[in-house]
Amino acid sequence: MKKLLLFAAILFFCTDSFAQGGKRKSPHDTLTYANGVITYGRPYKHDRDIFGVLVKYGQVWRVGADEATTISFVKDASFGGQDIPAGTYTLFALVNPEEWTVILNTQLGQWGSFAYEKNKDKDIAHIKVKVQENEDVVEQLTISYDEDEQALIIEWDKVKVTVPLSFQTED
Repeated sequence: MKKLLLFAAILFFCTDSFAQGGKRKSPHDTLTYANGVITYGRPYKHDRDIFGVLVKYGQVWRVGADEATTISFVKDASFGGQDIPAGTYTLFALVNPEEWTVILNTQLGQWGSFAYEKNKDKDIAHIKVKVQENEDVVEQLTISYDEDEQALIIEWDKVKVTVPLSFQTED
């Protein structure tokens, strides 16, 4: 029985890896905070020009590497001022030098942003946020949640964007 369970587990992980397009090229991280979970690829800068070159201006980006980033809310949320029901979503951004449009999409299981155009009708939020410049270079893409500020923060290279994110409290 133990061998059967071990075989099933190995098969699941191998199948999952191939379903995602093969070997991942970047390390991945899962950020768990009080009201949610974010799973994303964390590419490195590696002396590359990031925004405007690797991540093209005016195009939708998956906010990470490999499969598209997912964000889950365990409670109903206010994301950039928009009411979002509890659930799991794909996180994208339309990147520009001065402003990003952060997008939540209900289509899960997307690899990168390649299929975004055919799934954009499943967007449930478009949040415009100003680009801030970090004083220091952030070598590896980092997504965090600041509970004090009630904000989702995305940082990479010298760029930082902040999306207000709060959760409904129980009465």
